[in-house]
Amino acid sequence: MIRIAGVNLPEEKRAAVALTYIKGLGLTTSKKILKQVGIDELERLKQIPEPKLEQIRQIIEKEYTVEGDLRVEVSNNIKRLKTINAYRGIRHAKNLPVRGQRTRTNARTKRGKKVTVGSGRKKAAEKT
Repeated sequence: MIRIAGVNLPEEKRAAVALTYIKGLGLTTSKKILKQVGIDELERLKQIPEPKLEQIRQIIEKEYTVEGDLRVEVSNNIKRLKTINAYRGIRHAKNLPVRGQRTRTNARTKRGKKVTVGSGRKKAAEKT
């Protein structure tokens, strides 16, 4: 089992795809890292020799913010937006879409399960 940045990577996958299992690394970034080390992106992760894997570990550690550090950085950015009462921070606090999407319909992922709200008027007393 190959472990980079605290993540167990699948050995059977191509190296470029396997590196995307690390939060903060996409396909483009993983290809750039492999090119820097001198590995073909089509090569399986299990075929890469240990010294090359160590080079990959060092590059990721030095040049990229990944996993826990990235999560902390993102949460601090959101917290900052909330404290300065920026529009985006208010949207985060109210658990609404932040990037201008409509909310009259849709936005179910962000707002959660649909809850129907009545008119506020109580029903008339039923006849006995």
